Amino acid sequence: MKKPLYEPQSGILTVQYEPNETTQLLENPPRFTWMPAQLENDRYVLQISSTADFSSDDTVTAGPIPYNLYTPDYVLPAGTHYWRYALITNEDTEQGADEYTGWSGVRSFTVPEDLPQTPLLSREVRYRHAQAEHPRLWLQAAELDTFRSKIKEDPEGSGWSAFYERSVKPWIERELMPEPQRYPNNKRVAKLWRQMYIDCQETLYAIRHLSVAGVILQDEMLLERAKTWLLHVLTWETEGTTSRDYNDEASFRIAGAVAWGYDWLYPTLTAEEREQVRANLLRRTEQIAFHVIERSKIHQVPFDSHAVRSLSSVLVPCCIAMFGEEPKAREWLDYTLEYYSGLYSPWGGSDGGWAEGPMYWTTGMAFVTEAMNLLKKYTAINFYERPFFKKTADFPLYCFSPDTIRCSFGDQSTLGDPVSLKTGFNVRQFAGVTGNGWHQWYYERVKETDTDSEMKFYNYGWWDFRFDEMMYRNDFPAIQAVEPSDIEKVKWFRDIGWVAFHANMHKPEDHIMLLIKSSPYGSISHSHGDQNGFLLHAFGEPLAIESGHYVAFGSTMHMNWRKTTRSTNNILIDGLGQYAGTNKVLNMAAKGVVEQVASYDAYTYSRCNATAAYQEHVPYLSRYVREIYFFNQSYIVIVDQIDLSQPGKIDWLLHTPNRMKLDGQTFKLRGQKAGLDGRFVYSSSGDLTLSQTDEFTGVDPVEIEGLPREWHLNAATREARSHRIATLLVPIRKDESKYVSHFMDDQDHGVHIYFTENGLTQKVEVPKAY
Repeated sequence: MKKPLYEPQSGILTVQYEPNETTQLLENPPRFTWMPAQLENDRYVLQISSTADFSSDDTVTAGPIPYNLYTPDYVLPAGTHYWRYALITNEDTEQGADEYTGWSGVRSFTVPEDLPQTPLLSREVRYRHAQAEHPRLWLQAAELDTFRSKIKEDPEGSGWSAFYERSVKPWIERELMPEPQRYPNNKRVAKLWRQMYIDCQETLYAIRHLSVAGVILQDEMLLERAKTWLLHVLTWETEGTTSRDYNDEASFRIAGAVAWGYDWLYPTLTAEEREQVRANLLRRTEQIAFHVIERSKIHQVPFDSHAVRSLSSVLVPCCIAMFGEEPKAREWLDYTLEYYSGLYSPWGGSDGGWAEGPMYWTTGMAFVTEAMNLLKKYTAINFYERPFFKKTADFPLYCFSPDTIRCSFGDQSTLGDPVSLKTGFNVRQFAGVTGNGWHQWYYERVKETDTDSEMKFYNYGWWDFRFDEMMYRNDFPAIQAVEPSDIEKVKWFRDIGWVAFHANMHKPEDHIMLLIKSSPYGSISHSHGDQNGFLLHAFGEPLAIESGHYVAFGSTMHMNWRKTTRSTNNILIDGLGQYAGTNKVLNMAAKGVVEQVASYDAYTYSRCNATAAYQEHVPYLSRYVREIYFFNQSYIVIVDQIDLSQPGKIDWLLHTPNRMKLDGQTFKLRGQKAGLDGRFVYSSSGDLTLSQTDEFTGVDPVEIEGLPREWHLNAATREARSHRIATLLVPIRKDESKYVSHFMDDQDHGVHIYFTENGLTQKVEVPKAY
């Protein structure tokens, strides 16, 4: 009698049992995930069959599987299939035949015809293309002579000249970087933390760029200088200030620096030096791998932003550099590949969205595409075939458009600046992969607008554009830009609950962008308490903005303003907003739902429900739905429906860069290029009381000293159990004469409001409040 299998129930933060009867498969084969049957040392056997009793000849048994996720190495035929798994009970992996528990419950799934085919090669054969020679990171040993010829023939066009002049030469004479010092009393200080990882990034630049240039040019002086930098870093304590537990950002950079130095300088190092460098690299990699696999357990609970990113920035380059020389490197690389195949990305799905927002998309994609490129070169495994990677460049295209400012959700180190050039580089990378001309257009537009950010910490402290450019020009084709003149008028990223409305994206002076969010990810990680929030950018200027400033993660500006509903274009109920604290369970529960998105000849429309997001602080909220109409790609009507189980007051919030003119039920703002006329055309509890302030509630004044002020509108209702608020927003070019008239008919059970612009009349129905 076999021991029964323990099948724990999935939680809000954990992986789910998939695929199942309701799963809509997006690629073939499906990705199998389940909750672990025991806390540690769990290994599994899994069966897939076309019959529920697994009696058919096509039943496949796979194992041992070392974690609770699995991607088959073959494509399944279209039709219905069944799967189950069991826990292997042998503790000795070298012991004969596997023994295992009873089987799990049987789950079924259906494979449609013509899905993208993305199997993952089995562990036994997936490294058959890997070579033993160094270098392996980026250029393989066999490519060196070809690249040398290329840069000799065309040093400018290959990107070599710019790389050598500005990314190699500065490090030849630069003094060696001293090991970062500890924080005062070992208590983290944001300014010192940031300086520490910039120092480590510069160390990475010195080692990587001197090593690459020295090998390419066969220059003994450069090689010796690179070696000096590398051996200097070996004097830093692996358990000290650059360890993972002291400053993970610093540790990521130093591990990467040692990996590139070890790989590219391998022929110039003595046997003793190789041992020393590899031992250092092994320990630094082990720190990250232990955290990712054993502590954070991202294969079970995938929502750890830094841990997921460290697969790309650390485990891929470090394990490739040590592959075949340290057994652990293969083990960690297997884990990474299986995670990329089975669970990546935890922040989005087939639509290509990224729930943490565009700047964390930028960071995540910068590192993961570099890792994808390294893996493709070294192993010939191409993860770009996965549906997520085919579409993910659409996310910044629609939700972080190149001419916009303060018009996207989530934590943003670039807040208030133009769209980051690195975002453009990322999108260009996908243009090179897919051939999509819209994405090349995006890159070229961003390059025109973000002209002075190269040395800002969110670029210089993370990436070297000249090295990126040189790699891209060598590995990917030039793509012709295509203006996005025929993009979707409304784009719904179902995977993350974001909805983007656009008019004339390809013409910045005529472009109107309206962005809505009601996300199943709630306020977890770098997301905010902003479900049902909206942002508006028109005619080259931000109007309804993502408010506040980026000071530092964990600052009072971050925790008491930016993450909270108070900072968003949204509502408060009796002064209370959505949960946005530090409990990840409550963060995930504070979610929203996009219930409908539609596109008609005269308007585009969305309906979002953020009821759950307020439940922790406002348990007496029965329903909060926000409908948005974008009429004639010209003006917007917002209808808010709030029902409570006890009387309460609503604060309707809007944030702008400029002081508004308030008059009765209207608010108007005028900027340098555009303005916004706002009007509350209906409120079921009577006229609202309008006020504005330029204060940031709860923020330490020292953090925002010298930073630009912003203006925050509060439109307060009277107390009632149900509220219906209809708001008209009319974006206007500077010096333009324009208005939208309206009148109301409240017959029957609804309030009918008619809006007219230039002879075209539209109707919006608002359910009455009772």
